[in-house]
Amino acid sequence: MNNPVKQQLAWLTDQALCLLVSFLTGIRPKPESSLPFPPQHTVYYANHGSHGDFLLVWIALPRRWRRAARPVAGADYWLTGRLKRFVIQTVFNALLIPRHSGLAQETTAKMAAALDGGHALIVFPEGTRNTDDTAALLPFKSGIYHLARSRPATRFVPIWIDNISRVLPKGKILPVPLLCDVHIGAPLFLQENEDKDSFLERSRAALLALAPPQREKAV
Repeated sequence: MNNPVKQQLAWLTDQALCLLVSFLTGIRPKPESSLPFPPQHTVYYANHGSHGDFLLVWIALPRRWRRAARPVAGADYWLTGRLKRFVIQTVFNALLIPRHSGLAQETTAKMAAALDGGHALIVFPEGTRNTDDTAALLPFKSGIYHLARSRPATRFVPIWIDNISRVLPKGKILPVPLLCDVHIGAPLFLQENEDKDSFLERSRAALLALAPPQREKAV
């Protein structure tokens, strides 16, 4: 993006969105001391309740950390309108992937290339928004395991987002002011000879461990 006017507009949009979401949810950037590791070679993975989830993760990261972070988002949703395309591509520099394409290896290669380029990724391993009130987390898709296999030095940082599905319910356009919270856990790595099911269960358990008590009962 070499257009200076477009760059300025993207920066202003980023600032406006962050201020609005911070005002609505109370989310503020975490201090750098709470994430005692560099953002490079890092995947932040979170629970998924709304299309605004990546923005809360983004806002919760220390400000310098945001420069490296790229949300991984579904191209089929975000490329359906000029405004959404501008926000996701120009403002947040997201890594857009085709969902339900059957091109798992290509998707893994794109994410691995982004990590190799010094970026951190924001992913949602449930694969779709969880609208089931009886389950705190849907089963994890295998994508983060294949990414871990391809880049075993990558740290995976669990992030629990609380209340966002009530701020921006599915099918609604206008958000509802409601305090949210973002809980960031300790990073984990793929262990030597760890199989897919073990890694997915371990990473899922690490995320569930961050959930407030009222959500832990539904697993």
